[in-house]
Amino acid sequence: MFHKILVAYDGSEGARKALDVAISLARACGAELHSISVEEGLPRYAGTVGEIEEVKLQLNGAMKKLTEQAAARAREYGVELFTHVVPGHEVEVIVTMCKEQGFDLLVVGFMGHSAIFGRIWGSTSQNLARLAPCSVLIVK
Repeated sequence: MFHKILVAYDGSEGARKALDVAISLARACGAELHSISVEEGLPRYAGTVGEIEEVKLQLNGAMKKLTEQAAARAREYGVELFTHVVPGHEVEVIVTMCKEQGFDLLVVGFMGHSAIFGRIWGSTSQNLARLAPCSVLIVK
């Protein structure tokens, strides 16, 4: 049914649920599984260049740890997870990746890190459902 699955992963509870569903689907369908983690922007008004570098190192370390945990989780179920960390706006980056790499399913958690906006379904998951060029599964 599905051949190439992309799961949006930011380490949140919603993303962990989405990852588990994506792993199950990839295993059942024999599909190729990828994850995308979108790096948040650097501080716009940093006091020094050193402050920017420090934040960048922290973000890179956090993303590396998240993607390693996700890949380990997939391996527990015999699924290989190809991880991608991309800077930018999450909706734009994810939609572009879906288009450029030909994914036929995008799996996202209902609520990620922005819980305030996630309470009103108008956030990232709704925009992805509307804009993605492929089927979208929103996991609650």
